[in-house]
Amino acid sequence: MTREARWYLYATTSAVLLGAAWYVAHATLGAGPEAVAYVFVPITGGFAVAALLHLVRSGITDRVARRFWRAILVSGSAMTLGYAWFALDQLTHIAESATRSMPLPAAACVAVGFLVAIWAVGVVPVVPAGGTERWRIMLDRAIAFSGCTAVLWFAGLAPMLSARDPWSPQAMVLVGLAFIVAVGAATKVSYIAGGPVDRAALRFLAASGGVTAGLTAVVAVHFGTPGAIPAQAFIMPLCPMLGAYAAAAQWRANTRRTPARAGGGLLPYLAVAAADVPLVALALGAPLSWPNRIVLVAAVLVTGLVTLRQYFASRENLRLLRNSRFQEERLQHEVSHDGLTGLANRARFRERLSHALATTGRATVLLVDLDDFKTVNDLLGHGVGDRLLVSVAELLRAEAGPGGLPVRVGGDEFAVLLTGSADDAEAMAARLLAALDGPISEHRLLVQASIGIATAEPGATVDTVLRDADVAMYAAKQRGKAGWVRYVDGMGEPVLAHMQLGGELRRALDHGEFRVVYQPIVRLADRRVVGVEALVRWHHPVRGIVGPAEFIPAAERTGLIVPLGRFVLRETCRQAARWLAEFGPDALAEVGPNVSARQLHDPDFVADVAAALADSGLPCERLVLEVTESAVLRGQQVSRTLHELDRMGIRLALDDFGTGESSLSLLRAFPAAIVKLDKSFVDGIEIDDGRPAAADARQAVARAVIQLAHALGLDTVAEGVESAEQAAVLRDLGYTLGQGYHLAEPMPAEGVAHLLARQADRRSAGLVLEVGEHGQDPAVGVR
Repeated sequence: MTREARWYLYATTSAVLLGAAWYVAHATLGAGPEAVAYVFVPITGGFAVAALLHLVRSGITDRVARRFWRAILVSGSAMTLGYAWFALDQLTHIAESATRSMPLPAAACVAVGFLVAIWAVGVVPVVPAGGTERWRIMLDRAIAFSGCTAVLWFAGLAPMLSARDPWSPQAMVLVGLAFIVAVGAATKVSYIAGGPVDRAALRFLAASGGVTAGLTAVVAVHFGTPGAIPAQAFIMPLCPMLGAYAAAAQWRANTRRTPARAGGGLLPYLAVAAADVPLVALALGAPLSWPNRIVLVAAVLVTGLVTLRQYFASRENLRLLRNSRFQEERLQHEVSHDGLTGLANRARFRERLSHALATTGRATVLLVDLDDFKTVNDLLGHGVGDRLLVSVAELLRAEAGPGGLPVRVGGDEFAVLLTGSADDAEAMAARLLAALDGPISEHRLLVQASIGIATAEPGATVDTVLRDADVAMYAAKQRGKAGWVRYVDGMGEPVLAHMQLGGELRRALDHGEFRVVYQPIVRLADRRVVGVEALVRWHHPVRGIVGPAEFIPAAERTGLIVPLGRFVLRETCRQAARWLAEFGPDALAEVGPNVSARQLHDPDFVADVAAALADSGLPCERLVLEVTESAVLRGQQVSRTLHELDRMGIRLALDDFGTGESSLSLLRAFPAAIVKLDKSFVDGIEIDDGRPAAADARQAVARAVIQLAHALGLDTVAEGVESAEQAAVLRDLGYTLGQGYHLAEPMPAEGVAHLLARQADRRSAGLVLEVGEHGQDPAVGVR
């Protein structure tokens, strides 16, 4: 608060104290005429108006607060002008001052001031509310206003009106308006805490009207017309003085404004109690005059408003109760159901299964896992995948019927809980698989599922039933997917061993148990080694060498194929660079590690290849990445990766060519440099057992592949050459390169180095390397 604001407080307070001192001197010593009493109100009002003007000019930033205090300034100015007019009239008619009433123009000015103050207080905003809450606040304020007004009427205005020596009508009206300002401000301040207009400032404004009007009514009732002298000298000046204090409170609030919040919870009840006071007085014998009859009407009005408020409160309570029940049901549903599909979730599933085991002991679980669902997310996006899950959930809900509980366990895994006959489970599994034979969801997608069935045995627990269903589902996947398997005793051991394989793979990677071996690719004409295919073997500390057919699927399933493939790639590049440095650039044309579809989906794969080449120093044209047809058909991400590798100068080999459905079209879309004829077309290509048609068919396929490759400018390699006869037939068909156990078995890097050294020696001697019947020295072969 500024120094000027404090000066206004001192000035108004001093004016009130001076008026009180004059009245004491006048009453005891007869000092000065009675007309002097009328100057203290305009003097105090002048100081209050100056304080309000200073507040308005101090830069109130809030529009609502600025509007309110401008209105209060106008109100104070009008009242001060009216009382100044009244004082001037009294001073010019000193001899008649005891009998003169307030001039009508002066009373009109004061009345306008009170009306402006009433309007200003009325438009002060409370906390915004809508609907029932808005009506509740309006009723509360109406109850408070009516109850307080009834008390003020009974205790103040009614006695003034019925007094034997009443004041003038002008004075009665002004006192009534002051009461209205007091009640309105008290009512409004009860519903505001903070906000643009300070709560304390509103209290001072309420007191300015209430205290002044109340004390004035008291002196009017007890002293009659003579009571106007103390009222004018020091009681009515309290009104502008408290107005100045209200301005000071707003100054302080401007530096610590708090957000508005609703209040007034007790005010309506206090107002009802206050309205009962006049009724008690009437019941104890107060005369039933016309002013007191108004009190009865006000009490009836308050009672009606309270009844109406309780009606709205009961409706609101019922609404809140309904909302609470709805929210409780919704929360219970969310806790026990899946948000995407609306099916019961894992927690609900376990609860129902536990209840079934505890009551009847009969329960059968169908665990349904979608096959290759990750491919849908990778190729078409998670939005399409989510809609597919919703469609599968609808299918499960329809097939489960009223006797089954369909559940989304998590991800792409679902379940159905049956509590009836165990024989129904197989029929339901068959129906589910049949329903999935056709396209589902709005995208018309084909999806397959593997289903595991487990029936609770005596003494079974929730965990054992779920474990058995999981083992059966996993067995269904091992048997080729798109099928169902019922759990039987002993089924868990091999499945568990296979599942544990994933954990062992992680350990094997961390402990360096994997080794890279290389199978030479040789020229059929002179058996010269021109390249190698990199293969991986697992040297298990207990089981010995584990073949790729056993651990590669587990690596694919767990995602460990990505770090495993990265290890093979880096080791192959490093070893190839060492061979080139040792035996020269003509020793080995290419090295080819295999790449899985999972690796091609890895966003870091291209960077991994570039890093392996940079770290090893291997020229990019020496690296051949072998990919299968099924991997090439995995969508846009794979296609972009393959074309980026091709632009880097890395050659791509299409492995197992001829086994897919789109082999020929792939050669047009896929940036292949090498085609590797699958072993299935080489087996039996040389057989002559009286059924020449089979051999002729294989030869026709082999001939078509090499003709197509030559037409497209691609190199060819025949895989799986197991005999000299097969090599001869392939050579006659035009194949120049071959790979197989007849030509060379997979071997460690030392074995390849041995072959390259012998080859270099023979070349320097002008000889051709002749390999034995099994492809190389027995010492370097690795089965």
